[in-house]
Order: sequence, then structure tokens, then C-alpha cells
Amino acid sequence: MSDPRALVPGRNCWRIETAEQARVIVDAEDYFRIARRAMAAAKHQILLIGWDFDARIKLVHDGHDDAPAEVGAFIDWLIARNPALQVYILRWDMGALKTLFRGKTMLTLMRWMFKPRIHLKLDSVHPHGASHHQKIVVIDDCLAFCGGIDMTDNRWDTRAHRDHDPQRVNADGKPYHPWHDATTALSGPIATALGELSRARWQRAGGKTIAPPPATRACWPADLPSDFTNAAVAISRTIPEMPDFAPVHEIEALYLDLIARAERWIYAESQYFASRKVAEAIARRLRDENGPEIVIVNPETAQGWLEPIAMDTARARLVEAIRVHDRHGRLRLYHPFTTEGAPVYVHAKVTIIDGLILRVGSSNFNNRSMRLDTECDVTIDATVSGNGVAAPRIAAIAHELIAEHLGLDARTVAATMTETGSLIATIERLRGPGHSLRPYRIPELDGLEEWLADNEILDPEGPEEMFAPLAKRGLLRRLGQRLSGRAFRR
Repeated sequence: MSDPRALVPGRNCWRIETAEQARVIVDAEDYFRIARRAMAAAKHQILLIGWDFDARIKLVHDGHDDAPAEVGAFIDWLIARNPALQVYILRWDMGALKTLFRGKTMLTLMRWMFKPRIHLKLDSVHPHGASHHQKIVVIDDCLAFCGGIDMTDNRWDTRAHRDHDPQRVNADGKPYHPWHDATTALSGPIATALGELSRARWQRAGGKTIAPPPATRACWPADLPSDFTNAAVAISRTIPEMPDFAPVHEIEALYLDLIARAERWIYAESQYFASRKVAEAIARRLRDENGPEIVIVNPETAQGWLEPIAMDTARARLVEAIRVHDRHGRLRLYHPFTTEGAPVYVHAKVTIIDGLILRVGSSNFNNRSMRLDTECDVTIDATVSGNGVAAPRIAAIAHELIAEHLGLDARTVAATMTETGSLIATIERLRGPGHSLRPYRIPELDGLEEWLADNEILDPEGPEEMFAPLAKRGLLRRLGQRLSGRAFRR
């Protein structure tokens, strides 16, 4: 008999701890402002764990206090005003190499070398080709932020995603495209657990042991409303296999378990849709006579010059294969656009199941997030005893996210969902020209794109596949075998 619980420590999560208060923070305008205010209140210890970190960026554009707006100067200011404060910054080593010569970055790093209470470390302890992708901030083990937003360039945006926003410029003053992202704020024992995870990362990267800070209470920002209080929150991780360290695949198990558990609908935001295992799990549910509707919001195209070839092509191949199983028309992929039709880049990693389970983190629907990179997600399950009061707010967060992409208010989305009883019907009724969602169209692929996707050249499933013979790999090697339906019989 299968376990009725959605969250099982040792299977799809590391620990389940209490969040005295918790909030989902959408888009970096709010996150940067809230994190800055929280760090200004730090008493003993700040842990900054990231894929990227840019000391040049502004956390706020309209500061009304004497604290600097730029991250680097702000950290200097924090140390100067509090002689008890220690700041630890841990970031992926390869990501750091390309940023050392950004503007004033080298000068900032040299300045920090002479400040013994600012500790900077580059984490190179990972398999070849992997990255450290966790995005965590922990303040005094009392307040933590965990999600998908790095404190780096080209992330700041408002929930309006306005065309030509004069404040949406990078550290060099150049405008960049609209950006959608999400993270969480968490206080209490869950923050302490994330502090333990972060200090363990630091030590595994070769740093000296960091002592936990003295106990601190009442660290929640006074003007930050809570979405949830006294909620049980799970922490799930991906850690690749490394010398003297067993792999952890909790996030992969979590995705598969949540998809299998869904009854009515799944709403997901992800930078990519390229994971074969996630695609297989979705295909199984689409074959169910009474399975859930599934809506995935992706960017129109991946960022960079190689990623569009790898990730966009993998998405096309997987969607093409999955649609064979979508006999009831229950799968939709959409992309958000601004009023003038500019694509909004979706970097958020959010999954909501039936308005009852909420997952926010750093992991995407791609192979790397399941096995190769380090990731960290948090999940709230309203079906757990004591978490029942969370359900209305989880559903409301889904309505708010959909409304943001449609350029509408959440009440309209909620009312339409009540009327239609369908996530897809709601979006189809409400979407229109301009600021809205547009459906994904499978593009035509050339031979090179198909080969790159089918052999997972840039998105391997784990370190063991980095150098595996190509004949043993392939995006559709299992999904293709399942097109006969044999593996989908329940």
C-alpha cells in the first residue's frame, strides 16, 4: 500500500520543520527590499548561498534610510555598524569566474579580504559539469529565504512587468527584459534547519566549521504579512554523487510523488521543461481517465546561446511525445508576455497541486535539477494534520500567479475557476492580446537540434552520464519505449 502522505522524510524530503511564519515572495522588487531590511536587523550571522552573487546591484531604488542600496556597500555598512556580525558568502565557483571582472567587483573582493568578518568562498566541490544552484539566505538561524532568486544582475522586476521600466536596468545601466521569479521567507525552526544546511555546504566546500549563532527570537519583519503561521514545511534537496558523499534525490522523488498525487489540477512555473522523468510522470496522469489538468508556464525561449538549443529543443521533443498520451486535452504550456508583446522570462520554480500543496525552490523541470546540480526546495502540504488552514492561501497564491501573467486581478481568476471548475478553461477564457499568456507551439527542429536534445548533451541526468556512451543515453530512450502504453498500465 502506498504511503498516503505527500511528504516523507528520507524519501522526498530531508526534514519537516515548523515555520512560525512564512510568505511566498514573488518577483525581486519585493524580495530584494525585504531581504535588505531583514539583513539590516541581523545580530550575529548572515549566510548567503547562491549560484551567482553580484555586489554591484541595487537592492532598492527608492531607499528612505541611510543604508547603501548596492549590495557590496550594504554589506560593508552592516559590518561597520555591528561589531558582532559575521557574513558568509558561498557561491558556485565556475559562475564566479565570469563575474570577477564586472565593474567594481574585483575592488570589492579585494576590500573584503581585509575585513575578517566578511567571509567569501567559491564552492568547487561538485562533479564535472555540475553547478551549485541553491539560493538561500539565513539570518541568525531565525529568518531564512529559500527559492529561486539570486542576488545578482538582471533579476530585479516588479509584478507588473512593465514595458520600458526605467528602473529595470543592469549594473551597467543597460535595460534588460522583464523577469518573473519567486522565493519564500520562513521563520522559526525551519530557518534553523536551513542554517544547518548552509553551514554544512560551507564546510563541505572546504571552509572552517561555522558555529551556530546565539538563539534569536522575533526576527520576522514587522511590516511583512504572513501567508502561513505555525505551518509544517518540508525541505527537499538534490545533491549529486561526490567522493565520500552519497547522492540525494529527494527533489526528483518529490516531483514524481506530487504529480502522482494530484487529483484536479497541477499549476507549475519552471525555467525549463526538459526532464524525461517528469515527462513520463505527466504522461501517466494524462492517460488516466479522470486525471488532473496540467498547466506549465515557461519562458518563450531559454536564455543564452547554447541553452535555447538544448532546453528548447528538449521541450519540443518531450511535448511532442507527451501529446500522444493527452487523449483528453488536459495539458497546456504557456508563455507570459507584456502589454507590448515582449516575452517575460520565467525563472520562478513553483508547483501547486489542487490548491493544497505548494512547492517553491531552486529546482527546474530539467535533468540537472534532479541529479547533477545542488538544489533546495521547500513544500507546504495543507493535507497534513495542523496545516489545513493553509489551503485557502495556497489556492489564492495560484490565482495570484495566474492573474499576474494575465494582467488581471486574482479575484477574477478565482471567480472564473469557481465557475468553470477548470484551470485550463479559466486561462483560455481570460487570456487575450497584450499582457497575457500565449500557448506554446512546437517548433520545427533541424537535425542538429534533434540530436542534441535526444542525447542530452547539455542536460545529463547525473554525473554518471556525463561521459556515458551516447548509445546508452537519450531524451526519449524510455519515454519512446512507453509510447506503446505498456509501462503506463496501472
